[in-house]
Amino acid sequence: MFERLWIYQRERFPLLVHGPVIAALALSATSFAWLTRQQTGLPGFKPFLVAFISSLGFFFQLRVADEWKDFADDVRFQPYRAVPRGLISLQELTLLGFAVGGIQLALALWLDARLLVALLFVWVFMALMTAEFFLPQWLLLHPLAYLTSHMLIVPLIYLYSAACAGGSPEVFVRTPMLLLLAAGFFSGIVVEMGRKLRAPEEEQSGVRTYSVIWGIGKSVAAWNLALLLAGGMAILAAVIAECLTTALALLLPGLAVAVLCSLFYLKEPTPSNSKLVNVASGCWVLLLYIAMGPPMLLLKMVSQWRRL
Repeated sequence: MFERLWIYQRERFPLLVHGPVIAALALSATSFAWLTRQQTGLPGFKPFLVAFISSLGFFFQLRVADEWKDFADDVRFQPYRAVPRGLISLQELTLLGFAVGGIQLALALWLDARLLVALLFVWVFMALMTAEFFLPQWLLLHPLAYLTSHMLIVPLIYLYSAACAGGSPEVFVRTPMLLLLAAGFFSGIVVEMGRKLRAPEEEQSGVRTYSVIWGIGKSVAAWNLALLLAGGMAILAAVIAECLTTALALLLPGLAVAVLCSLFYLKEPTPSNSKLVNVASGCWVLLLYIAMGPPMLLLKMVSQWRRL
């Protein structure tokens, strides 16, 4: 079983890829929430640990939900994937998903029982996503609605991670946090689209990619729009949090490199360039979450020490 799970994670949920990004998300959320509350010192390791493990669990549960949703199509068009080829069953993955839920529940009780409300909210939204919001055919015909409705889970996970840092509820409706949630939403779109922009020779019958649905030109334009909106929201949040210089120093080079990668793909939509966009998507999200929170919090602490 362990060997099969190891192969499954390597193919469908690689921890070495997802782990650093999710860790950056958790660190950003707890740090930025602490910063927004005008707290002194650091939020501590315990809130980060709960946020990280819980968020990692959320994304794994989303992977399990996708396995259920995509099973029929995978059997028909991608039988080489882990579940269709029999490496692991949907029932085994479901049991693992519930076990992860038990861990999330225990962590919430360990840190702060008030987290249970937020945890339940995330779970309910994931259940609605699994049911395609009871509009599967309509969403299939409207890819933009499908994309935006499903990417709302990213700011919800970020919000849960921020709640791990404690504080009263009004903290999470302040303008800087709302802007950062919006940045997370658009960054989620960047990642989702980035992994579904393919070279023409990579396209497979029955596999819906954005490069097929919208065409390469429109897909690249939409990807860049989401990228710029994510960067813009994050920079606005930094302005209000009085940490603009740090945000610009980290985010502007990242934006420039990511846009350049997309232009390479637009000019020559080869497999290597499509992979470049995918990598740029993940690196962008990692950079955004690293930029928004920890450096700002440390700079604020340095400023406070100097005043003392």
